[in-house]
Amino acid sequence: MSVVEILIRIATMLGGLAMFLYGMSMMTNGLEKMAGGKLEVILKKASSNKFKGMALGAGVTAVIQSSSATTVMIVGLVGSGIMTLPQTIGMLMGTNIGTTITPWITGLPYLDASKLNIDARWIEVLKLLKPSFFAPIIAVIGIALIMFFSKKRKLNKDIGTLCLGFAILMQGMELMSMAVDFLEDQKYNDILLNIIDFFQTPWIGVWIGLILATLFTTIIQSSSASVGVLQVLVGAAALSGTDIPFKVAIPIILGFNIGTCVTAVISSLGANRNAKRVAITHLVIKLFAVALCFIPFLITCLTPLDELWYSKGVTVWTIAIFHTLFNVVTTLVLLPCSKLFEKIAYLLVKDKEEKEKVAYIDPILISKSPAIALSECGNLTDEMCVLSCDALNLAIDSLYNYDKKTAQEIIEKEGLIDKYEDHIGTYLVQIASHSLTRADSNLNSKLLHTIGNFERLSDHAVNINDVSEELKTKNIVFSDEAKAEIAVITDAIKEILQITSKSFIDNDLAIAKKVEPLEQVIDKLIATTKANHITRLQKGACTIELGFVLSDLLNNYERISDHCSNIAVAIIETAHNSFGTHEYLNAVKNENDDEFQNDFKEFAGKYSIIQK
Repeated sequence: MSVVEILIRIATMLGGLAMFLYGMSMMTNGLEKMAGGKLEVILKKASSNKFKGMALGAGVTAVIQSSSATTVMIVGLVGSGIMTLPQTIGMLMGTNIGTTITPWITGLPYLDASKLNIDARWIEVLKLLKPSFFAPIIAVIGIALIMFFSKKRKLNKDIGTLCLGFAILMQGMELMSMAVDFLEDQKYNDILLNIIDFFQTPWIGVWIGLILATLFTTIIQSSSASVGVLQVLVGAAALSGTDIPFKVAIPIILGFNIGTCVTAVISSLGANRNAKRVAITHLVIKLFAVALCFIPFLITCLTPLDELWYSKGVTVWTIAIFHTLFNVVTTLVLLPCSKLFEKIAYLLVKDKEEKEKVAYIDPILISKSPAIALSECGNLTDEMCVLSCDALNLAIDSLYNYDKKTAQEIIEKEGLIDKYEDHIGTYLVQIASHSLTRADSNLNSKLLHTIGNFERLSDHAVNINDVSEELKTKNIVFSDEAKAEIAVITDAIKEILQITSKSFIDNDLAIAKKVEPLEQVIDKLIATTKANHITRLQKGACTIELGFVLSDLLNNYERISDHCSNIAVAIIETAHNSFGTHEYLNAVKNENDDEFQNDFKEFAGKYSIIQK
């Protein structure tokens, strides 16, 4: 074999591996986008029940076809405080089971129906399971969904991406097989046999095989791809009549399982201590599992049992079987020891005082699972909404009864809300740089449009608190008429806050449509109250000083209703895939919208002030 041919085969092997990894990445991304923020809900359901957690971990990993992706996702969720370490241990073990699906898929190219003792008609049917038949068909379906049907439904594009990813993955396997097909040539048998003999050397070869396999998987960050490469080599060697014995294959497969943990460890660098504990726990679990298998292997391969089966040759399918049995059996054995792994994690990553992080989302979650990070941004914005409404209600309730303790609480809430806006806004901008579905993109825009309004609501809480302090400090008392008018507007403000927060948290379009009619009623109430104040001022029943304080209060009330309107419009426009705020408001006000007019009349009848 010439140097040029060697270089070509190396390039083909690397290209095939690259296509395999890219195809798997496409499949993972497509499935994550299809699930969106639902993955977060699924993972959050993992309670202290470790068996339920294991099932969830296995299920999610089997669906997205990557234990590394699931583990990194879990690291990010724990790092963000969404989940706790005890909740994740069962899930981490479950990912080991879920990842065993891939070797069965990558083994399909080596399905040899002619060697099966079945009816000839079934042999022809089984040929349809060969990737050389169905992979091109799946690729055509995928590209058709992306090119011709994605405009109608975004889901079609995600399904198309999934199909293309699978086809590319299979093509990568085909390229890797082509790169090593020279092993079928008998003249290379001696070289192959010498390599196999070296790796059979007890205490040296097996350890080197374990270490090299671990390093290989650490580099490509996918145990599934590593097992696929091994299957390619075994399949090529078998065609030349050369068997790779179990004694060689087992340490390599175990090394693959250790190497896959490095992705989570790398992703946890720079994260908080809880995230580091998850990554360490995943690694420790794998090391325990490998020890359970590797130590008996080392002992028995030096005994007569070695000749019984360790020296027998492996096949593509026995690799898949061993990989599956290893992960399933060790997971079931180690699952009852979850408390032990938790203690080991705390022992290896000791507690240390960390600065409290407000509205924190782990960068790992943003980069690896933007849909889940976006969903968590929505949850944090819900918290921000509640905090803003709480601050406003405290300020309004203490309007005539200023209290320093309450005032301090309002100021602290406002400071906390400022941090929420700053952090959530930063996260949303980072998330927007990733590929998002149309629904997620709309949600991102809605949150960006609303967090500023929630922050301004808290500012008005502080402003109202200042009005309350001024009333007490200067011993100012409104007239009974002014108090009655303020009471009507205050009730309307409380209701608009209540329906705005409910419509936002529940994403209720029907309730959101009631905000703008009430905002219009509040504007009229404020205008009437200002006009009545001028009348009282002209009659000498009020003072200019009171007028300034009243004006400050009414201006804050008006701004509060305006911000509530902005939030409601963002909710409505998200549902319509548009953010034309002015267009929407002009439409409902000027086009005789019956629903708007009916709601306006209802609120106008409920809250009214007679102009003097």
